[in-house]
Amino acid sequence: MKLVTFTLSGDGEARLGALISEAQVLDLQQAQVLAHGAPHPDLASMQTLIETEGAGLERARALVSAASEAAVLARGDVRLLAPLPRPVQLRDCMCFEGHLTGSAEAVMRRTGANEPAQRHKDMATVFKARPIYYKANRFAVTGPDTVVTWPAYSQVMDYELEMGCVIGRRGVDIAHADAASHIFGFTIFNDFSARDTQGFEMQSGLGPSKSKDFDNANALGPCIVTADEFDPYNAAMIVRVNGEVRSEGHSSSMTYSFEDLISFISTSETLHPGEILASGTVGGGCGLEQDRLLESGDVVELEIVGIGRLANRVIASPRT
Repeated sequence: MKLVTFTLSGDGEARLGALISEAQVLDLQQAQVLAHGAPHPDLASMQTLIETEGAGLERARALVSAASEAAVLARGDVRLLAPLPRPVQLRDCMCFEGHLTGSAEAVMRRTGANEPAQRHKDMATVFKARPIYYKANRFAVTGPDTVVTWPAYSQVMDYELEMGCVIGRRGVDIAHADAASHIFGFTIFNDFSARDTQGFEMQSGLGPSKSKDFDNANALGPCIVTADEFDPYNAAMIVRVNGEVRSEGHSSSMTYSFEDLISFISTSETLHPGEILASGTVGGGCGLEQDRLLESGDVVELEIVGIGRLANRVIASPRT
């Protein structure tokens, strides 16, 4: 299933739905009422559905298989939000060695400096020993087709094409062999990055902060495809800007798998339903690596085949 969170035109209430075609959305709670005479708490939101750790998903599947036409909405009549508008936790990991190498080379091309080479060497040493991640801002999440207003302190706008893994089952010290059973599904993640700010921040050794930490910096969507219907290691990953293909990558190039991440991150730490582990950027999947950064007004469309397309427009803030 492809699950979405949406609102109706003129109605701000977030609802849980399922894409039953490219042009139709099933309102799951409305389908529940029509089929059983009353709403069900499992279908109140994406988060409540995930927290059932399976039971709610089976209920949703049954409703989709017997979809009532009265609960089917035209895609044009709804506004898709981020499928998880406020994740329990959002971690951005680094799974693609190609991006680690490509971004370091791009920085050296742009600056002519040698320092990035040493930083890359140091990071690569850690990367080869263990997964790397930072905790992103779960309050800065936005969804499809929204406008991202770039912060006034930055003039260098960039996108990053990533896959998000949604945790569906609580666990701690999760064995690698059991990790896949803790995955609810997958989504697309655009990790918008203020590159000029990031370059300065990374000199601190603490990692990014305001370069990734601004309103609507973390775009998710358009849906969460459930784990039973998607192979995260066999998916084309494509970036388009204003309709033009900027890069094409593939999830098979991941150095670390989501099972690797789950096993590592859950060491002495409980993972909770509704957390998102992002893959990090696919090799070539950002403007920095392409030497083609964004301009104000550009529409960035990220596609992962099997999940869908996530589009956002970026607008620069007026310079002060």
